[in-house]
Amino acid sequence: MADVDVVVIGAGQAGLSSAYHLRGAGLDHVVLDANPAPGGAWQHRWPTLRMATVHGIFDLPGMHFDPPALDAPAFTAVPAYFAAFEHRFGLDVQRPVRVSSVSSLPDERLLVATSQGTWHARALINATGTWTRPFRPYYPGAETFRGWQPHTADYRGPAAFTGRRVVVVGGGTSAVQTLLEIAEVTASTTWVTRRPPVFVEGPFDQEYGRAAVAKVEDRVKAGLPPRSVVSVTDLPWTPAMAEARARGILVRRPMFSRILPDGVSWPDGAFEPADIILWATGFRAALDHLAPLRLRTPGGGIVMDGTRVAADARIHLVGYGPSASTVGANRAGRAAVREIRELLEARTAAGAPVVA
Repeated sequence: MADVDVVVIGAGQAGLSSAYHLRGAGLDHVVLDANPAPGGAWQHRWPTLRMATVHGIFDLPGMHFDPPALDAPAFTAVPAYFAAFEHRFGLDVQRPVRVSSVSSLPDERLLVATSQGTWHARALINATGTWTRPFRPYYPGAETFRGWQPHTADYRGPAAFTGRRVVVVGGGTSAVQTLLEIAEVTASTTWVTRRPPVFVEGPFDQEYGRAAVAKVEDRVKAGLPPRSVVSVTDLPWTPAMAEARARGILVRRPMFSRILPDGVSWPDGAFEPADIILWATGFRAALDHLAPLRLRTPGGGIVMDGTRVAADARIHLVGYGPSASTVGANRAGRAAVREIRELLEARTAAGAPVVA
């Protein structure tokens, strides 16, 4: 058992940014990461995802990201940058360590139970992201489908889709990227989305990223489950997409209403045969380990004040809601550490725990 000021859970962009600012603030801390190596969720991306098709990787604080060649695999390029960042700043990242639960002790410290023992902390920064919780919406008949229903979290390249009839579900960048890849080898592809996709020209820069982040802030302030930043980000229009549309690949159909054993159907009776339904339907926040703290509202979300949980000043969620992006995570890590330092200073001055 170890005692620290702050435990950080997760060593992706949000966790590393937080650790950098904790180090600068002189707060005793540890970073617990479930992954076997540096890189956060990026080390699990599909091997065919190239830097040319990544929306944008923004710098971690204090260290510029020099973009590698456009054809470099993202699942090696970004983890290499994260590893170099950890090394340069001497961050204390313990891995692989899986956190099973976080609970409150009688003295109002936090008990962090893990696969490698327990930690006591005065505050917590949760930066577990979403990758471990892929979301598959339910549609009637899903259990009757005789084919394969992978999620993009399971995607490892187009080879497994060779000669198959595939329905791709989802209106985000991942859906479009995988659609364009597998269309080269499939027997047929059908693209369905709940809302018509919006394509835009121009770079996905920091200004655009901040605008996307702002769109999800109101939901978390109200305690509603957050929409992902990706869900409110338009699709970049590229020459490859223009070519795909001309070939009849990038043609969107509305969402089907039912899944049948051998395909999908719409309310008007239209039917599309399918061997595979690929769910590119996003992720949900990985927060089950925080359940003992009872942070959720009846609506299923967590009321937030910036990065701080409104009901418990000890807990900060970085990489949740509006900070669930590379641009949002950096700012959120700095803000969380500032508030935690003020909380701990107030607690020390009062000689007693301070909990909102």
